[in-house]
Amino acid sequence: MTAVTAPPPTVAPIASARDLWLSVAIRTGLIAGATALYLCLTGIVPTFDSRPLIRDVITLGQVALVVAFMAAGLGTAIRLGTQASPGRTVLGGTVAGLIAGAMLSALVLLGSVVDLRAMFLHASPALWNVLTFEMGTSGFWVPAAVGAVLGGLAAAIWLLPGALRMSLLAGLAMVLVMGLFAGLLRAPMLSGPLSGLARQLFAAEGLQPIGALLSFAAGAILVPLFRPSRIRARAQRLSREQRRVTAVPLGGVLLLLVLLLPLGLGPFVAQVVALIALYVLMGLGLNITLGLAGLLDLGFVAFFAVGAYTVGLLTSTGEYGIAQWSFWAAVPVAVVIAMLFGVVLGLPLLGMRGDYLAIATLGFGEIIRILAGSDLLKPWLGGPRGITNIPKPLDVGPDSFLAGPNQIYYIALACAAVIAFVAWRLRASRLGRAWIAIREDEDVAEALGVNLVQTKILAYMLGAAFAGLGGAIFASLYGSVFPSSIQLLVSINVVAIIIVGGMGSIPGVVVGAIVLIGLPELFREFSEYRFLFYGAVLILMMRFRPEGLIPSRIGRQEMHHDAAEDDPLTATAAVEPS
Repeated sequence: MTAVTAPPPTVAPIASARDLWLSVAIRTGLIAGATALYLCLTGIVPTFDSRPLIRDVITLGQVALVVAFMAAGLGTAIRLGTQASPGRTVLGGTVAGLIAGAMLSALVLLGSVVDLRAMFLHASPALWNVLTFEMGTSGFWVPAAVGAVLGGLAAAIWLLPGALRMSLLAGLAMVLVMGLFAGLLRAPMLSGPLSGLARQLFAAEGLQPIGALLSFAAGAILVPLFRPSRIRARAQRLSREQRRVTAVPLGGVLLLLVLLLPLGLGPFVAQVVALIALYVLMGLGLNITLGLAGLLDLGFVAFFAVGAYTVGLLTSTGEYGIAQWSFWAAVPVAVVIAMLFGVVLGLPLLGMRGDYLAIATLGFGEIIRILAGSDLLKPWLGGPRGITNIPKPLDVGPDSFLAGPNQIYYIALACAAVIAFVAWRLRASRLGRAWIAIREDEDVAEALGVNLVQTKILAYMLGAAFAGLGGAIFASLYGSVFPSSIQLLVSINVVAIIIVGGMGSIPGVVVGAIVLIGLPELFREFSEYRFLFYGAVLILMMRFRPEGLIPSRIGRQEMHHDAAEDDPLTATAAVEPS
């Protein structure tokens, strides 16, 4: 009997290296072109075109297009890696940039024959002039040509030696940063002995050309010298005693810079940093509830509101003030009342987990918000009118360095430092390990002797206390409290801070607050698009660094362990016989 041999399975042909560069360039160019179209049609490019980055050279609207074109070239070079020759890599970057630019050229041509403003408000002649450098529709070819040049240039930069490539990219990034914050840096310099230097470096908006050159040189030289990997490598070569000796003066210099920051950059920066510190306080509180104990609380703003309203009632000199206490006497009361509200919230939620817990806490936060603005509590809380005339913690003259938001800046920083120390000690304690055990598996934690009721209630109490302290400082910072301040967005922001910074990580909370709270506040001139960039940052973080910017050791291990399990090559290697 003759055995029948099955035909070999059909294997799809694999694209040759000769064709690889073209397919990668086409895909990357289409993605970059779609991004550029989005930037144009949502109004980012025409709106930002009124704001120069370098005076008489380039605007922020043009920078957005340049970034899109260069991203096409860089993306192509990165994806090709060593699979293509340098010539094909540069050619691929050129093709990707050409495709991205050609999509904008097609938009200009289409706009010359079809009225697109019925669908896209910003598809106007002003946009065509931005894309074609004031040549109108007759210069439709300009975006394609510029895209091809910049895409090829970006791919060529990627092929340079690592040190040179980093210097060039760091210099360009420094020009962008200095141009964005030019107004913030120029104002305090003009009022001091550096007024002449300020006029040389900064224009009324953006940088002077000489300022751009100096910024590029500073970035190209200094950033590679102080990059984290190099600093970390040097620190690892030091002995423990040398690290301790080096850390003291560095910590002193950093502390001095932090203390002098509001004096050098003005009250606006002090107010922004104070707001960051408030979110750090709330982030550290939710980091206990969510980051350590795993209890997702979307009504965290309720504890913030309790602290703010308590301080407002006890210190206000207005209509609804009841005691006219000092700030220092009212804050402990606000923290204690917030802790009691944490117990009130925690008791009915002890048996809930996951999504059910999140929805229940969301409802609690909405109840507090509605009650604060309702007619029921209007005789005591002011209703929509809120509580005003809340005094500052210190009564100082207008000429004092503690006038305005500066005193809140120092108070908020001091409170954030103390709370960070407390949170750090709690994390390493027996209670902190119990919270982590509950987060991993409640049933196993209970079987090992963890008292779930007591441990969860303590998590809610301490988290509420930190949030109440943040609300108390917030009330003194702005001098008033309104129901409109109690928004779900506050809770969402605190959750996002923890996720972006790193679950369970105290430094991650600080970095997350700087990225998600501080930067949007500094970019208030682009307030119309702040949440667009906010959402883009969240998406990119979840895609490329889901463990957070500065994750805890446990969080990093969990993320990399899951990634290794999901990797098909790793999984195959694990099951195949050697």
